[in-house]
Amino acid sequence: MGMIKNYFMPNEYVQSIFQIDFQKLSASGVKGIVTDLDNTLVGWDEAAPTEAVKNWFDKARALGITVTIVSNNNEKRVGSFSKSLNVDYIFKAKKPRGRAFDRAAKSMQLDPSEIVVIGDQMLTDVFGGNRRGLFTIMVVPVKQTDGFITKFNRMIERRLLQHFRKKGYITWEEN
Repeated sequence: MGMIKNYFMPNEYVQSIFQIDFQKLSASGVKGIVTDLDNTLVGWDEAAPTEAVKNWFDKARALGITVTIVSNNNEKRVGSFSKSLNVDYIFKAKKPRGRAFDRAAKSMQLDPSEIVVIGDQMLTDVFGGNRRGLFTIMVVPVKQTDGFITKFNRMIERRLLQHFRKKGYITWEEN
């Protein structure tokens, strides 16, 4: 069962991206962020970044942290969102498969030890990042509604969370 914990348990769990402490990340040697888009940065049905999201990217930039958006969504969605923030992106990433994480690390010219992965899904973002030995931060989904595949993933996610809680692995508070 330890294997499951190693793969699916995020290193950190926060309510939203806005609770992530960039200063702390920077001080610990983080130079890059690989972030999911839908339900991580904004709701999956919101086309453009909010002002708060724009400020979040500016904050990262000010500390010299490079952010790459890595999403399983299509080019139209990911491209227009990312271009408005002037950040690199990878669409149709096929997470949790690792190639997109490797590509992001390579384009940021960073070592895996300098990168954190942020996302709202255990089966794609956390699993994909953990398999690559990256530090993973899971956020509560921005929107409670999901597409069909994500709905299925969330069902499995809930079971895993219950298992981790029972085992005493989870130290964060669920709201």
